Amino acid sequence: MAGVPLEAVAVATVRCEKHAAPARMRFRRLSLFPLTDLAFQLLFLLFLAAIFAGFVDSIAGGGGLITIPVMLIAGIPPLESIATNKLQSQFGSASATIAYARRGHVNLKSQLPMAAMSMVGGAVGAVLASLVPAGWLAAAIPFLLIAIALFFAIKPNLNDIDSHRRVTPFVFGVTIVPLVGLYDGIFGPGAGSFYMLGFVLLAGFGMLKATAHTKLINLGSNFGSFLVFAATGSVLWKIGLVMGVGQLLGAQVGSRLAMKNGAKLIKPLLVISYLALALKLIADPTHPVRVWLGF
Repeated sequence: MAGVPLEAVAVATVRCEKHAAPARMRFRRLSLFPLTDLAFQLLFLLFLAAIFAGFVDSIAGGGGLITIPVMLIAGIPPLESIATNKLQSQFGSASATIAYARRGHVNLKSQLPMAAMSMVGGAVGAVLASLVPAGWLAAAIPFLLIAIALFFAIKPNLNDIDSHRRVTPFVFGVTIVPLVGLYDGIFGPGAGSFYMLGFVLLAGFGMLKATAHTKLINLGSNFGSFLVFAATGSVLWKIGLVMGVGQLLGAQVGSRLAMKNGAKLIKPLLVISYLALALKLIADPTHPVRVWLGF
């Protein structure tokens, strides 16, 4: 049957069956998932992965550590995986942000300018992503993540109580926020950890308050870079929206646990998440350090 479309063969076969109408109905249901699409079971697996990622990300960040590898294993190309991750992760960030805002841990109105700055940084970063050599970033980020994990692990008096503020909100909003947003658009992994470190170390926020603000600002940079990816047609909408629902559900559970337990839950999960992300990056055979050292 060379040259004959597969769908035409299927229709012809159905017409020959004794019970044609029920068979055509079955065929139409199957055609909702064309041959080029992921199987329903695989889509469900991505949905479950997104629930877990939304849960972890709403507390400690690092949700992409879960979702991107799962999408790559599912056979989605790297660019589409990154672009689709930007779409689905927004659902989790928005869900967690709303949950934190309802309990008064972040003031959405006063923080919108910072979110806008991070959005601009994320959009510019996504535009520059193909122009900026990412090798040095890929080489340095795992070691920075390990350093941040150690900072949160060993620094005393890290709790939910605000401490001394080292920079004003204005300075923080026009320097740290867009710079991390730029990094998020260019490279991405660990952006939440840099926001978190900035809020704790420079803005003087307690752990829970820093987590809540990180979700909002990270939402901004994700949205900015997402707009660029969407304009280039790199987003897989069906997959991203299905995973987005999973992210929303997971983030609701995670943010509630974070608000209930505060620093005693957030701190260990931060350390584990950052170390896991660092190890994942270093474990990549194409990581620059491994290439340079020849192992």
